[in-house]
Amino acid sequence: EVQFVASGGGLVQAGGSLRLSCVASRFIFDKYAVGWFRGVPGKAREGVSCINSRDGSTRYEDSVKGRFTISSDTAKNTVYLQMNSLKPEDTADYYCAAQLDCGPNTGALIFGSWGQGTQVTVSS
Repeated sequence: EVQFVASGGGLVQAGGSLRLSCVASRFIFDKYAVGWFRGVPGKAREGVSCINSRDGSTRYEDSVKGRFTISSDTAKNTVYLQMNSLKPEDTADYYCAAQLDCGPNTGALIFGSWGQGTQVTVSS
């Protein structure tokens, strides 16, 4: 069974920080990259960041570059997203999912459904 469970969201003031965690099924790290995505009602879900533990490559969406840092701990089957200098426009539900790679046009691979997300709310 493929599982992605995101956690660590919450309510924070603008300029604050949060650290999201994503626990994934073990085999994911052997075969795929892992990306963070976010979505708000009425808008398409967008990719935020990606990490490929097999080659160490990472990618960030332009609006989060310099503020967010993605990392992984394969021994714990976990990918982290450290989010600093948060802005109100970062408010969204955040999800993690597998990707074939961290290319700019590579979307999420959904195994049946999106896993558990975590809500991030940034107040101004």
